[in-house]
Amino acid sequence: MSHPTKPLTYRDAGVDIDAGDALVERIKPFAKRTMRPEVLGGIGGFGALVEVSKKYRNPVMVSGTDGVGTKLKLAFRMGKHDTIGIDLVAMSVNDILVSGAEPVFFLDYFACGRLTVDVAADVVKGIALGCERSGCALIGGETAEMPGMYADGEYDLAGFAVGLVEKDRILTGEHIAPGDVVIGMASSGVHSNGYSLVRKILDVSGADLASPFDGRTLGEALLEPTRLYVKPVLALMEMVTVKGLAHITGGGLVENIPRVLPDNTAAVLDKSRWPRPAVFQWLQDHGQVPESEMHRTFNCGIGMVAVVPKAESAAAITQLESHGISAWEVGAIVARAPGEAATRVA
Repeated sequence: MSHPTKPLTYRDAGVDIDAGDALVERIKPFAKRTMRPEVLGGIGGFGALVEVSKKYRNPVMVSGTDGVGTKLKLAFRMGKHDTIGIDLVAMSVNDILVSGAEPVFFLDYFACGRLTVDVAADVVKGIALGCERSGCALIGGETAEMPGMYADGEYDLAGFAVGLVEKDRILTGEHIAPGDVVIGMASSGVHSNGYSLVRKILDVSGADLASPFDGRTLGEALLEPTRLYVKPVLALMEMVTVKGLAHITGGGLVENIPRVLPDNTAAVLDKSRWPRPAVFQWLQDHGQVPESEMHRTFNCGIGMVAVVPKAESAAAITQLESHGISAWEVGAIVARAPGEAATRVA
């Protein structure tokens, strides 16, 4: 049996404990800005403690988890890591928002082959910014350095959000009925879904990420972070009757809206009622992507929808626009016969 010529350390195996400690110190100020009164203690413990706010009479916890998908590959190619954390937060907090929940805290998981403190700090800075903009506390996370698991310069991300909603205010969509209208809220771009197709289109078209596009570069347009809808939508629910919400993620418009519709209803959308951002037209043109595929893969300019009574449509749009979210009445709820599609885009 052979023996090593010198005593081995964890660093020799590819794990730098000092780098991990340095990262924790770097990210503490970012996390501190996200704190809420309910959070007990700070980053560094084995577990994070959060008490339930006394403003709830009968609180229900709503949780969500997600990653960023292969949008990470674009971040690696561009060497830009300071916004991908916003995507991570948005994918989870926008999901739990659909139940009517206010996000309370967030945890992240960052895994890499070799820890580069500057890159990881940029990522966590983005995560903290996403939490801050959502009113959500970044209370902890995990940094895993695993030599041999990831290619050099690459990492993976996952996030976990927990929110609270008053039990009698949970949004289920059960009261949605024919005659209600669908309000579409503008997306910021491709968000964080469909990037395997985006990357395939880039490959077959031979496009240059550095090429000018719509006032910036193509790469910057594709890396634009996912919009955070939390604060505008929580404010909306205080002002109008929101019967249901749908976050337009994987599956696009046609597969996400039915998730909140009663069985006997359908949403009929008119695509002429909202502008399609240039980035989607570019993807469709350069990938020769059929229109039906666009609507079941991408958000096509609508990142979140709300179903409201027709009489409250104008008020809903005005309220959202007061919070900086462009919004349109993009369709209506109709009765659905057996066998008919639950969402149709015409």
